[in-house]
Amino acid sequence: MRTSLRDDLTAALKARDRVAVTALRSALAAIDNAEAVPVDSASDSVTGNEHVAGAATGLGAAEAERRHLTEADLPSIVENEVQERSAAAQQYGQLGREDLAERLRAEAVVLSRYLR
Repeated sequence: MRTSLRDDLTAALKARDRVAVTALRSALAAIDNAEAVPVDSASDSVTGNEHVAGAATGLGAAEAERRHLTEADLPSIVENEVQERSAAAQQYGQLGREDLAERLRAEAVVLSRYLR
């Protein structure tokens, strides 16, 4: 799914499709964020030094192992993005901002194609 999102992002950029570009970038960012290491997990190489307490030292100290998502995780992340856009579109519609609501609905349609 990630490969098809990236390929479609490239095509949307070439086609100058702003709605698709925004939706696809957001979905890819959400997937990348889901892979991020939680802030509360401590590194094994944290030893500290006289300059910075709790600093990691040594080769590769700044590298963190990312979480591995399964193929089942990706559709749920995209589904969450669709739901967020739909809810926000509904709120914008209630506030009389149909222009923003329509844009969010269009982004939700773009992302919902990947849930089939």
